[in-house]
Amino acid sequence: MERDILLAAQKLDTLLAQPACRLGVFVLAGLHPQTTEQLHLDCLAQAGADLFEIGFPHTKPFLDGPVIQSAYRRALRHGHGLDHTARAVEHAARLRPTVVMAYWDSVSRYRPKHVTGLFADAGAAGVMVVDLPAHMAARWHQAASSAGLVTPSLVPRHTPKSGLPAAVAGASGWLYAPASTALTGHQGAVDIPSLADFTQLLRQAASIPIVSGVGISTPALAARVAPLVNAVIIGTPVVRALLTNPGQAPAVAASFAQALRPTFREHRV
Repeated sequence: MERDILLAAQKLDTLLAQPACRLGVFVLAGLHPQTTEQLHLDCLAQAGADLFEIGFPHTKPFLDGPVIQSAYRRALRHGHGLDHTARAVEHAARLRPTVVMAYWDSVSRYRPKHVTGLFADAGAAGVMVVDLPAHMAARWHQAASSAGLVTPSLVPRHTPKSGLPAAVAGASGWLYAPASTALTGHQGAVDIPSLADFTQLLRQAASIPIVSGVGISTPALAARVAPLVNAVIIGTPVVRALLTNPGQAPAVAASFAQALRPTFREHRV
């Protein structure tokens, strides 16, 4: 099992080390019954997803906009929680490198050691806790490290340069640089020059890959962000399709994958 866990993290590292920007697709666990969910993951992988970010349902997803909040509520109404998420991760990880996206309250409710062990056994490469409290960071990183998981970190755009060393401490796998300061699902403009400056600061603060999401609402916008990062992660466009017309979700992912395929990262120092 230890070899399998290490292999999952190595596959993620290898993927993000490639010169072309990769496509990550966020899929919230629990929107559909297990068999249907697995079929959706299969189709998204075939449509061009290079990695999966599997959302662990949470009662108060305060960083998320209306579409993903609605998806969380639907998953929880179905009674889907930790065990269902682990099964979704297990299937996703057979297809592509997979990272779990979680809120701290859900992790702490089930205990970090139990959560990390379960997701590691399911084949996850890592778990990103998007609102990790500073006073719990050491406990979390210890639990994840013991399970062989990487611990990606979301670094808020308002983080001052002086605060970056603390913000990236303990991070592994990737640093997540939100493209927008709004909630997920933002469909307005994105300040690309400001994002470029922020990703440059992150590369100076830590030598691990950088991914971006939040507000990357169209393939054209994804193509503009792609030269700055190792991967673009899309969530709301796919989740919206999975909520309303699941058969369209692969086409949504494919449109973003096509926009990224010829795009190579800038080497910023």
